Amino acid sequence: MKFSRTILRSIVLLSAAFVPLGAQWIHYPTPGIPRTPDGKPNLSAPAPKTPDGKPDISGIWVAASVKYLDDLAVDGTEIPMQPWAQALYKQRKENNGKGRPSERCLTRGVVDFDTIPMNIKFIQTPGTIVVLYEEYNHYRQIFTDGRPLPKTIQPAYLGYSVGKWEGDTLVVDTTGFNDVGWLDNNGHPQTESLHVTERFRRRDFGHMDLQITIDDLKAYTKPWTVTVAGFKLLPDEELIENICDNEKDLPHMVGK
Repeated sequence: MKFSRTILRSIVLLSAAFVPLGAQWIHYPTPGIPRTPDGKPNLSAPAPKTPDGKPDISGIWVAASVKYLDDLAVDGTEIPMQPWAQALYKQRKENNGKGRPSERCLTRGVVDFDTIPMNIKFIQTPGTIVVLYEEYNHYRQIFTDGRPLPKTIQPAYLGYSVGKWEGDTLVVDTTGFNDVGWLDNNGHPQTESLHVTERFRRRDFGHMDLQITIDDLKAYTKPWTVTVAGFKLLPDEELIENICDNEKDLPHMVGK
């Protein structure tokens, strides 16, 4: 059983890793894309700006590496867990991530959406950045109109996000999470006190850096930060519908 789940998990992750490269149903030259003399997108061109001079992160992006989806500590990041959180994480990891929300077609949270190699579309407007996730056809709003984080909110998988610009870096603060989501596939837990800070910096046309800070003192003894692989731009592409159908084939693949 454990061996079968390991094989299945590898298949799922490898499939996810290759989806952005070939699963798009529309390929059309995107207007405004800088191009080399042979017509290919010039991903090393300067990052675009909005009319008010801020970086424009609009576009379809994909995580540059799958490795952080499994474990945020893959590069040796110290994750200072509370004893109960350490025990729960150990149990989840030993069980090959059995029971994570995505097994039941429940959505991911902000952090593992940042690291899964499924396409993400950012639509930047003056007061809101809309994020469209190809996986599960979900969306997220990042309010950049100056509003504060709400003091109370119904707990949710994606929480409530507000953003501001610090130079060329978009700083996004998100609270209002539930305690059901996992931070990664190995099972780093979260509680309703979770506060996630993301720092996005589009360093050129085709690459965006990302740093994530986790502040959840009920699960971790202090805030901790991880710099993940960030995103690569997918020019001349569009999102495709992605539906989770309750994994009806899962019992046949791993045994009942």
